[in-house]
Amino acid sequence: MALAGVDEEHLAGANLALPRAIVEVKVADGHDERYRDGVTVLGDFLAGLEPEPHDSHRSAVGDLLEAERPMLAALPWRRHWMDIMRPAAKRQHQTMRIVHAIGVEGARSAQGVVVVIDVLRSFTVSAYALAGGARESILVPTVDQARNLAEKIPGAIISAEENALPIPGIEISNSPTQITKADVRGKTLVQRSTAGTPVLGAVRSEEGMFAGSLVVAGATVQACLSRRPSTVTLVASADHPEDHACAKYMEALLHGERVDIDPLLEPLRNTDRYRKVMAGLWPGFPPTDLELSLALDRFDFAMPAARRDGQIRLKAERLQ
Repeated sequence: MALAGVDEEHLAGANLALPRAIVEVKVADGHDERYRDGVTVLGDFLAGLEPEPHDSHRSAVGDLLEAERPMLAALPWRRHWMDIMRPAAKRQHQTMRIVHAIGVEGARSAQGVVVVIDVLRSFTVSAYALAGGARESILVPTVDQARNLAEKIPGAIISAEENALPIPGIEISNSPTQITKADVRGKTLVQRSTAGTPVLGAVRSEEGMFAGSLVVAGATVQACLSRRPSTVTLVASADHPEDHACAKYMEALLHGERVDIDPLLEPLRNTDRYRKVMAGLWPGFPPTDLELSLALDRFDFAMPAARRDGQIRLKAERLQ
């Protein structure tokens, strides 16, 4: 898969949790009959599960993904999507509102089932950790809270950054590449990031919330539809093209439609930020993070978020 566009300001950490909401309401247009039982919909985007790197980092990415390949062949998508796309579900597509919002204020005003999207890189890190066997991911707003909490949980691992840069003394800097190399099985991941964690923390809706990213996009849509919501709000954690691309991709799936993710990610490829990361010039942000983050529908689980003890906890959820 070709990689996509991000702007320099985002990686520099400026305005990641924007103090405004940009909201666009779209109602499904009722043309879902075109896709019959939804098998065609899934058949097409299942073909995109494997990334197709075209750069010098291909071998490194292949090594990182190789261990998970057997799982891809056994994904239980078709049966679940046929259930979701049955006539009763198709009628739901015709009445469900899909709302787009951005940042902390967008999250605070979000209604219905809420998905907060952070592709680069917080909720991609969460997904790779859970896929690697982590018990859960706990999201905290500050680095000090991350350190204090990790001290209380035996074997806990911290993943944290400030303004998209590594923090001295913390080994894993919000990097999916680093998390795939860590021994996370049976452990708790404590996460702090500049955009994703505070935006998810701002959600007030009680109808359900999810952490979203491209690697779990399809499964997250599946989990949303299983709740039969009247409204789904897709919140980009920041005003950046990779989060908007993920939101548009998920919106299409919520409508029962197909969409090519590659053109949606084109703005990312044309930025200085992208080129800087791919050149290996961004501390704590190896080029392989981009490949891992843009591996569309890599995993077959969603990440519902639950509040407990004043914290937000993510766990893997697979539909039975």
